[in-house]
Amino acid sequence: MTTPVLDLRAVAYAYPGGHQALFGVDLHVHPGERVALLGPNGAGKTTLVLHLNGVLLPGHGSVTVSGLPVVEENLLEVRRRVGIVFQDPDDQLFMPTVRDDVAFGPANLGLRGAELEGRVTEALEAVGVGDLADRAPHHLSFGQRRRVAIATVLAMRPEILVLDEPSSNLDPASRRELAEILHGLDVTILMVTHDLPYAVELCPRSVVLSEGTIVADGPTLDLLRDEDLMARHRLELPAGFSI
Repeated sequence: MTTPVLDLRAVAYAYPGGHQALFGVDLHVHPGERVALLGPNGAGKTTLVLHLNGVLLPGHGSVTVSGLPVVEENLLEVRRRVGIVFQDPDDQLFMPTVRDDVAFGPANLGLRGAELEGRVTEALEAVGVGDLADRAPHHLSFGQRRRVAIATVLAMRPEILVLDEPSSNLDPASRRELAEILHGLDVTILMVTHDLPYAVELCPRSVVLSEGTIVADGPTLDLLRDEDLMARHRLELPAGFSI
């Protein structure tokens, strides 16, 4: 078995006010896997994601990325390896042009000149927006901004891509186009989503987080066919969608 790209062991976390958000979470994601993280609002999904690149550090337990512990002295390398794409692309786009936004991370790693330009071109073409390089991000459609946000992360050549609700606020065509792009990426994916059909389409494996603990981990279709599991953790397929 390969070394997990992500390896969380007995991770517990309480916020400063005392709210316990995670209770002994174990999660292992291996290279090339595509895993959906499912669960009701308030389950702890965002808290868990913020542990993956050291925005939060566990009060108990450990997080490693390809064997590298997620601790203060390793955060620069951890954040290169784990790319998080937030739900709102405007949280990640802040430069005058798309090209500048996508170049920002690699430039901070020291890339310059043709190597930097090549990295930017590669990332933009991977998400199908190479023609938007000189546009201002705030002039783009929401779907285009989401693709550019993904490109800013891909430009770092991460080992794992973490997507927070990637299908939210997309029209049907944009939703389909993004799925096609994600299918084509050669990267390990952890996708946080309430969009269960998207989980079925993109992720063979799913993990259900509820009240700060992992309550199920297995093939996506098997979990979504478990009516008792779905009901207990407030997961519902959309009307008319059958599996």
